[in-house]
Amino acid sequence: MRYRLSDIARMCGGELHGEDVEVRGVTVDSRSCAYGGDVMFAAMRGANRDSHEYVADMYGRGVRAFMVERLAGTMPHEGAGYVVTENSVEALQRLAAAHRAAFRGVMVGITGSSGKTVVKEWTACSLPPAVRFLASPMSYNSQLGVALSLLMIEGDEDVALIEAGISERGEMERLERMIRPDVVLFTSIGDAHQANFSSLREKIDEKMVLARNARTFIYHSHYGDVAEALGALPEGCRVVDAAVESVAELPACNEALRVDAQEVKSLCRELGHPVFRLSLGDAAMRMEVKEGVSGLRIVVDSYNSDINSLALALDTLRDVAAGGASTAVIYDMSHSGMDDVELYGRVARLIRNAGVDRVIGVGERIGAHAAAFDCDKRFYDTAEQMLSAMTHDDVAGRAILLKGDRRSHFDKVCRALERRCHTTVLEVNLNAMTHNVNYFRRFLPMNHRLVAMVKAHSYGAGDAEVAQLMRHLGVDYLAVAFADEGITLRERGVTMPVVVLNADAASFDKMIAYSLEPEIYSFHSLDDFIRCAEGYGVRNYPIHIKLDTGMHRWGFLEEEIDRVAEILRTAPQVRAATIFSHLSCADDPAQDDFTREQIALFDRMSRRLSDALPYKPIRHTANSAAIERFPEAHFDMCRLGLGLYGYGYCHNDELQPVATLKTRIVQIRRRSAGEAIGYGRSQRLERDSLIATIPIGYADGLDRHLGGGRWSMLVSGRPAPTVGRICMDSCMIDVTDIGGVGEGDEVVVFSAAAGNTLEDMASVLGTISYEIMTSVAMRVKRIYTRE
Repeated sequence: MRYRLSDIARMCGGELHGEDVEVRGVTVDSRSCAYGGDVMFAAMRGANRDSHEYVADMYGRGVRAFMVERLAGTMPHEGAGYVVTENSVEALQRLAAAHRAAFRGVMVGITGSSGKTVVKEWTACSLPPAVRFLASPMSYNSQLGVALSLLMIEGDEDVALIEAGISERGEMERLERMIRPDVVLFTSIGDAHQANFSSLREKIDEKMVLARNARTFIYHSHYGDVAEALGALPEGCRVVDAAVESVAELPACNEALRVDAQEVKSLCRELGHPVFRLSLGDAAMRMEVKEGVSGLRIVVDSYNSDINSLALALDTLRDVAAGGASTAVIYDMSHSGMDDVELYGRVARLIRNAGVDRVIGVGERIGAHAAAFDCDKRFYDTAEQMLSAMTHDDVAGRAILLKGDRRSHFDKVCRALERRCHTTVLEVNLNAMTHNVNYFRRFLPMNHRLVAMVKAHSYGAGDAEVAQLMRHLGVDYLAVAFADEGITLRERGVTMPVVVLNADAASFDKMIAYSLEPEIYSFHSLDDFIRCAEGYGVRNYPIHIKLDTGMHRWGFLEEEIDRVAEILRTAPQVRAATIFSHLSCADDPAQDDFTREQIALFDRMSRRLSDALPYKPIRHTANSAAIERFPEAHFDMCRLGLGLYGYGYCHNDELQPVATLKTRIVQIRRRSAGEAIGYGRSQRLERDSLIATIPIGYADGLDRHLGGGRWSMLVSGRPAPTVGRICMDSCMIDVTDIGGVGEGDEVVVFSAAAGNTLEDMASVLGTISYEIMTSVAMRVKRIYTRE
């Protein structure tokens, strides 16, 4: 896009104040590095945040174009222009609709209950190189995300692929007005986001609104309910059934999207037809964060290479680098609607804004524009040349972004730089974690403070990666169990306030050295920490006072409050940053009366202590369950524990489990009926069987009680029960009934998306999700994904 603010004001119905600045892009995230002098920052008042408070900061970082809902408080600055509108989201939607109206390529809208991002990326990678296209980044399919996606259109693309997601009635009407698709891909229909619809048919009818003016509609007749709704399509609309044999019609509608039929048939055979049942792994379309050699952190985004996705990838690189050294390895950019001089000039500006201190270009086109980059830079024709030239000093202690597409061969680069070779991996979905934070924020006032529990390596999900995401999401505090966990975060560049819950006198020196804040739960610990702080000559060191309101684990009692207050008033070395307690059964409706008693007691005790101090500490007692179930427990701050990771008492479609445990088959053998499998010859086969060995055992966190068929893993989406005992480093599964299985095939140990959930495993073991999550061994590689 390229507009002046006066054009934007006219198109969205706003009013221009200040300078008529030229705009080449839009951002709504003040933490993003994807901004510059030609980007407009759109400020808005949301349910939890008011981003108008960041206008001055964005101006200080070079932004001169703004969309605001009020001028008062935004402090108009010299040289800046402001489009004032009543509602920024609605204004961006009107702007996006007007921008889309000028687009002359083929517009493809993609909707459905699941698989939208997979199908979008699969369709994009099926297009021949000569086709210029734009695909909405990641899962930008919301009311705001669709508008931002459409505004990325430069104008000379042949095809635009835009996702459209809804969760309630009336939303698709607004999305359709913006997208106005020529082609609609309907991926699937299921129970996701069903809460706001009275029936499945009502949800289908809402989704079908996207196709009310479409020329082509593609769906899979496996979903009969969708087939019954085809009567809502406009007259003359071409209907394509994805179940037909002519798979060349599936992803891109033949001549409409200029796709070579033979090329698509070949790709269908390679990936596995039908397209609508592809897994995320088949499309290989996620951004991943991996551990590398010599302290290297690797951000892998190698499924496409365009200017819009580069900006998002650089945000992740900046978070992973956490102020340390960073390198962006960039392959030749895909078609973008710009000539190469302008394209690589913008790439260089994004690199500069992200604070990247080294660029490595791979490919002829980026190498021809080396002069655009003003940092440490190197250029190579191929990835192989780059690998040959790399030294230990090039990678040690750095964060590296590998940004390319399938032509880049960056998968080889990643394999060469990865530290761990364990076949078993725990995939942590950062998009799901973001969704869960936003879900709980629905129940809280705007700007309400949050603590994220990242103890036990974030319940097994990792440490610094989760911590940096929490910082990016505006979480106020992190909480760990022991000082060593906090030290790890500090050494990984995490600067957020960190509370140590199991603080003891032996760790107080280290805590002060690393700016960690102790939980204080007894007079003994309070006196010890005051003495330690005095020895270091510190004043007003933040501490966190724990009250016992019925959990009876530790904490001060009500009759001790006056003495606590007296000590705090007379000890200048420390300051009570927060007063808190722990609800023991907020997730159990049968004990709600006791929980309310706890909340009332905490209110009385914490208020009494706070009133006795010359300052006002933050008060908090609500955990994940209480955030949703007990509004009276919200106080000044709330804590996100297991709910952050998608688990807890509330089994609904709203929370998204973040963890998927996967491995691969390393050997397959045919065994005869009567043969015994594994240690102790504990299980004999009742039939001739195909037995696969996989490299995961109880040393990796797979409980021994899951052996003997008590748990089934998934291979090609089908159950494969365990056979024999779980070994220390491996186990065996029965794949007899799964056709086409081979060595190297993926095995899903647990996954909410696949259907063998962590809660199901916990039920089999008679335990809780917490225990299983935290039991996944640290030798299992963690991979952090973003769609």
